[in-house]
Amino acid sequence: MEAEGSEQQLQDNASAHHKWYVLQVMSAQEKKVKKALEENRETMGVADFLSEILLPTENVAEMKKGEQKVTEKRLWPGYLLVKMDLNDRTWNYIKETNGVIGFLGGGAPTPLSDAEVEEILMELRSKKEQVTQKHKFAPGDPIRIVDGVFANFQGTVIDVFHDKGRISVMVSIFGRETRVDDLEFWQVEEGSEEDES
Repeated sequence: MEAEGSEQQLQDNASAHHKWYVLQVMSAQEKKVKKALEENRETMGVADFLSEILLPTENVAEMKKGEQKVTEKRLWPGYLLVKMDLNDRTWNYIKETNGVIGFLGGGAPTPLSDAEVEEILMELRSKKEQVTQKHKFAPGDPIRIVDGVFANFQGTVIDVFHDKGRISVMVSIFGRETRVDDLEFWQVEEGSEEDES
């Protein structure tokens, strides 16, 4: 019984030394690197030193073929967050994992501050609870139509229908303001205030 208590105390002490680091990995291989780090830490004897690996993602909704699809999108392509006790064994374990480029900042890895970690984790929790729209159009935004009868016209967004993946815009045709309805998100791109003048 006493041995169990002291073992738990050792684990608590060990995790007290764990700090968060930003790991740079090959872009588009974040999931593969995360899986490799998680699966091999037991066999390589670093499980006690490597407690958590996070791939920051958010849920993004977009319209495809008339249906709204929600997909998981990486917030920071090419980066993972790793909570670990940095020592020679964990350093080598991380550096020798396929797809790992190195720690953010090059040379000696610098852990994130507690304030930075708290801010990042709060942001990730909020992103997990909500769905972000892929196209962030809002009424009043300047746009440029890129497809259809009104291609190359500049205008202003009037209404946004995220559930249908469509917007309505106001464009100037021969000096008259004309409403163009039922444009799909992919038919327009963000414009700038300069485009409209």
